[in-house]
Amino acid sequence: MNRTLRIVAAALCGLFLTQGATAQDRGPVTNLPLPRFVSVKAAEANVRRGPGLTHRIDWVFKRRNMPVEITAEYGHWRRIRDRDGAGGWIHYSLLSGVRHVIVDKDMLAMHVRPEADTAITARLELGVIAKLENCTPDWCRLRAGGYRGWVPKDTLWGVKPDEIRD
Repeated sequence: MNRTLRIVAAALCGLFLTQGATAQDRGPVTNLPLPRFVSVKAAEANVRRGPGLTHRIDWVFKRRNMPVEITAEYGHWRRIRDRDGAGGWIHYSLLSGVRHVIVDKDMLAMHVRPEADTAITARLELGVIAKLENCTPDWCRLRAGGYRGWVPKDTLWGVKPDEIRD
């Protein structure tokens, strides 16, 4: 009996340790890192209160390529969080690994190279959704409205501060 209690206690301790969020957490379904950024690929995507069709729809995304952050997985469902911190569950088939970001600064200058003193190719308005291409420690290359260029990483939502993309 005493041995059984120790085994159960050890199992519960392991369960609680896996519940704590660390930078190295992986999803139990996909084995991909949690949290991670993805995009909504559907023109309309229901966000539900829980992981399943029986759960109430809290709101609907109506904008394709909207970046969201996956914070948990349960079967075919992903718990997501948007730029405003609102969360809910969405079916995995409505999400895409193609990365997009939201511009967090109005009239953001898009540069030819990842340097502030280079030519400006375009200016992006606050809230523009752009395709994420490459990222250095401080800059990201985007594609939006037929333009390509580099912007400071800290002016975007949908990319981690330490994320590097080649």
